[in-house]
Amino acid sequence: MPIELRDRNAISARLETIEYEKMDSAEDHLWWYRALHGYLLDALKLVKLPADAMILDAGCGTGGLLRAIGTALPANVRVGLDLAVPAAIRASAKSGAAIGVGSVDSMPFRANSFGVVVSADVLYHRNVDPHRALAEAFRCLSPGGVLLVNVPAFSWLSSYHDRRVHGARRFTRGPFKQLLSDAGFKNIQLHYWNSLLFPVMVARRLRPGAAHASSDTDRLPGPLNALLCGIVALERRLIRWGLRFPAGGSLLALAYKP
Repeated sequence: MPIELRDRNAISARLETIEYEKMDSAEDHLWWYRALHGYLLDALKLVKLPADAMILDAGCGTGGLLRAIGTALPANVRVGLDLAVPAAIRASAKSGAAIGVGSVDSMPFRANSFGVVVSADVLYHRNVDPHRALAEAFRCLSPGGVLLVNVPAFSWLSSYHDRRVHGARRFTRGPFKQLLSDAGFKNIQLHYWNSLLFPVMVARRLRPGAAHASSDTDRLPGPLNALLCGIVALERRLIRWGLRFPAGGSLLALAYKP
């Protein structure tokens, strides 16, 4: 018997709830989230924000990054925004930050409100228009403000994980820099990361039979998770020393509003 549309929607909503539950748990310990948050915090520290600069996490998910920012930069006011009510509720409880519900394509904030807008793996979501989202980030930033954005890299790497988390697109360095420039941003700096583990990622995502796998936010055995954390920590150190990799699973960009 065919599945009716309302049943499909119910199944989709349940799968999304499961992914939020997994994200809420995983971002406290999983190597991937620890690496992502580490790279973003490294970039924020380079910016040297004034104490009164407000930070927006546009597409904050369940709030792990907002909590990490609060620990690293306790003087700065943090605000989160997410389209999904279940995620926003979790983010509020986890981070203690003010959380709004809304789309990054049409953010409910006044122009020139924030010193920093952070966007972590949001622009590739199927419900997001990257052009509109970047235009909104530009509008909401104050002059001299900073956009810090992470996106998944290389469209040929799209796999079961992207389908599970509703990822619709991946990016490469040149076109993504042009996208940021078209939105009005200047002094754009980009680099790939998750590079040392990139061959493992490619093998896992493209392996035969992977189409029906769950997302990569599943809990890992402790020793394996610790090993992956160590590898990424080494890579972060190399990047802080100035090394740049030609490819990686993710692309991190820092850009300024004139």
